[in-house]
Amino acid sequence: MHISEGVLSGAALITGWAVSAAGVAVGLKKTEPEKLVRVALLSSAFFLASLVNIRIGAASTHLTLIAPSGIILGWSIFPGVFVALLLQALLFQFGGLIVLGVNVCDMALPGLVVYLIFGNMIRNSGSKIFTSTISFIAGALAVLMGALMLSIFLYTTDENFLSTAKIIMLAHIPLALIEGLINMFLILWLKKTAPEFLKK
Repeated sequence: MHISEGVLSGAALITGWAVSAAGVAVGLKKTEPEKLVRVALLSSAFFLASLVNIRIGAASTHLTLIAPSGIILGWSIFPGVFVALLLQALLFQFGGLIVLGVNVCDMALPGLVVYLIFGNMIRNSGSKIFTSTISFIAGALAVLMGALMLSIFLYTTDENFLSTAKIIMLAHIPLALIEGLINMFLILWLKKTAPEFLKK
């Protein structure tokens, strides 16, 4: 969900950078050395998944893998997403450096929210059906939250972006369902084969 350069207002850009800078700072503080491999792995997965962009006006849609990244990394999702989006901006001109703060906020904050809401439930659940359900909800919710935040950034910049914001929300509904399923199968697989990945 990259937002292009030259679209957002100064207030939106400052807000995005403020939230992202705080998130990255906390994330770095909470990232223990033994967790660096996980951060690098999921940052790489996010980098690759979000390379295929479908343009929607001033923004774009793509796979994110934000929910599993958030559930596995917690606060460390912020530095992971920051590095991935910085490399995309420098190497492929996706988004841009000025709007990087907003794009990081747009992707990392929903991942953190699903971690805070669903993380403990997923880790402690002994029921496959319950785990499947909340994992699907977490995956879909993360995408919809990201689309909503992107729409809010656009609308608060200029009310003329309202039609684009509506299209963005509608376009992300099928993506939310897809990512819900991806998150569900990935979490079930991790709980079975590598439960240590889900530990705090």
